[in-house]
Amino acid sequence: MKKLNITTVIVFLILSIFKVQSQEEKVSQIQGKNEIKLNGFYLALGVAEISYERILNNESAVGISVNFDLEENNLYNFGVIPYYRLYFGKKKAAGFFIEGNAAVIADDPRPCYDCFLSPGPRESKLYFGLGVAAGGKFISRKGWVGEIFIGIGRFFGTNEYYHISELYPRVGISFGKRF
Repeated sequence: MKKLNITTVIVFLILSIFKVQSQEEKVSQIQGKNEIKLNGFYLALGVAEISYERILNNESAVGISVNFDLEENNLYNFGVIPYYRLYFGKKKAAGFFIEGNAAVIADDPRPCYDCFLSPGPRESKLYFGLGVAAGGKFISRKGWVGEIFIGIGRFFGTNEYYHISELYPRVGISFGKRF
């Protein structure tokens, strides 16, 4: 009788180990290496920002955000922000992160009648900058992603004659899917 109980316990333990391993494989398949996200914070301000992120390993990822103006009263017309993130969470590419980014922004070519040296109509201008951000990313078992982040960057080559600031915000409440 004791041999039957010991055998049953051993078989049960072996089956449990296989079940746990198969569940871990399912989770890792759901949590792929690609993410597509939409920034809800910018969307509320009249700017659409869509991001693609590629996970390099458990602690880092690279991505690119593309934003464009949905309304005519915003300063920026179009922007591309590539970034690198370093994650400090226990899950793969999730938890607290810090980000380094670069920005290429095209401003709105609307007339600038309050500009000191060059009033009137003008052409769109490109601005380049570097910035940092920090935030947190949360992921569900089904691969849905939510993140919140805040940061700031600085443009190079701006001056007081254009209506664009020397600084650019990097803020978001994004939602998306990992695949």
